[in-house]
Amino acid sequence: MSFAELLDHVGGMGRFQIIYVILLAIPVFMMASHNLLQNFTAATSEHHCHVHINISNTPYTNLTGKLTAKDLLRVSIPMDSKLQPEKCHRFVTMQWQLLDSNVTITNLTELETEPCADGWVYDKSIFTSTIITEWDLVCDSRQLKQMAQSIYMAGILVGGIIFGGLSDRFGRRSLLIWCYLQMAVTGTCTAFSPSFTAYCIFRFLTGMAFSGIVMNGVSLSVEWTPTRTRAIVGTMYGYCYTIGQFILAGMAYAIPSWRWLQLVVSLPYFIFFICSWWFAESARWLVIAGRPDEAVKQLQRVARINRKKEEGEKLNSEVLRSHMQKEIASAKSSYTYIDLVRTPVVRRISFCLCFVWFSTSFAYYGLAMDLQNFGVNIFLIQLVFGAVDFPAKFISVLTISFIGRRFTQALALILAGLSILANIFVPQDLKILRTVLAVFGKGCLAASFNCVYLYTSELYPTVIRQTGMGLTNTMARLGSITAPLVKMLEEYIPFLPLIIYGAAPIISGIAANFLPETLNVPLPETIEEVETRLVESIGRQ
Repeated sequence: MSFAELLDHVGGMGRFQIIYVILLAIPVFMMASHNLLQNFTAATSEHHCHVHINISNTPYTNLTGKLTAKDLLRVSIPMDSKLQPEKCHRFVTMQWQLLDSNVTITNLTELETEPCADGWVYDKSIFTSTIITEWDLVCDSRQLKQMAQSIYMAGILVGGIIFGGLSDRFGRRSLLIWCYLQMAVTGTCTAFSPSFTAYCIFRFLTGMAFSGIVMNGVSLSVEWTPTRTRAIVGTMYGYCYTIGQFILAGMAYAIPSWRWLQLVVSLPYFIFFICSWWFAESARWLVIAGRPDEAVKQLQRVARINRKKEEGEKLNSEVLRSHMQKEIASAKSSYTYIDLVRTPVVRRISFCLCFVWFSTSFAYYGLAMDLQNFGVNIFLIQLVFGAVDFPAKFISVLTISFIGRRFTQALALILAGLSILANIFVPQDLKILRTVLAVFGKGCLAASFNCVYLYTSELYPTVIRQTGMGLTNTMARLGSITAPLVKMLEEYIPFLPLIIYGAAPIISGIAANFLPETLNVPLPETIEEVETRLVESIGRQ
């Protein structure tokens, strides 16, 4: 009797699993709020230099009460090519002659200018406060905005490395509880950051917690649900994240102050922390960790909640030992990241998954964190970017469940890459068409994410599953950190970022074709089981 059969023996997808999955899903609604938060808390408003205008001792003293704000800007700040005030420079002296319609200035570029020495004035009609307006992250400091997002993503990367290994050693439940608390505390501290440096530190720690929540939540749901329902459960989590994008847009619209918005998206994690104490530790992990007695208690608890008490009482540590001898024996060996590349099949899986995770995250955040460049209402485009996930993930769950994981993964990535590359040939003034292609590409990448979380957890055996999730999560975060850096290349070659964003998913889509199929295949428990399965499948072919 395998563990999957033991799980069916105590109720399969019963009441316990339904409650468990729901409790794990609720925090996912708020995950998008943290991941995409800087689209709003770091939104760049229209701005220009702050100027002190003194009109005394000028020929225009008698116009004191007649000058409009536009006139004052005209004489103090040069205009750009779009006849808007320049963002980073002002005239050294007031150019009052610009108000005289009879005076012709042949070359405005010859007028002496200087950087903004007295700060900036921001348009607060949409956002009353952002980290940009609070710490003046514009002009020479504008790169700090991208740095803040990269630091957050670096936190997710470090969290994947640290929490991936720790959860294989200390358990999924304990790490998940800790990450809920860390998310709540550091997210709240971020809202009260006294400086940009403190803000970046707390965002880094929040990113670490985000990574731990994702990895351990996915593992617990996969290890407590039957094989036949894993795709549906995984897709449900994906839809929760999608709905979270709608929630973020609504909250950002209703709360224009970045500190209050940061606080509102962080406080719910204190509630999630309290509720998480009900969670049961993964019985699979307990067996692998050499704690079969505790695994029996958890399985009996599950059987009791699923109204299968009699079946649960028949279980004992001897039953587990007799039917899971390979898994228990494997616990005597210690596993590290080296085991992800030590054997041929697992090595191939690791290399291919690294390509898939890197490119999916790389292209996804290249699109999702650049909403202001679409030239439309930022709240509307956030809703559209979220809405496309519904059909994308619905189609992906159908192909995942009936055609296979490998097909879905490869197709989603290749289509995403092609749609991004197509935008190279669309003129800049066709904003609607460019937006449609970007939205389609984002939908394909969302489908890729939807598939790869499930696919990765099914490809790696239990003994190194969290370690493997940590490695692939690391590659995803490297992709998300690299994305804004690539965006900077458009200052030199405008279409180069699109080439890179589009080529990466296509290459990884090809790599995905070399992964084993896991449709209707029980979760592997040991590395040896993964190796022998491929040999057996080749033999059948």
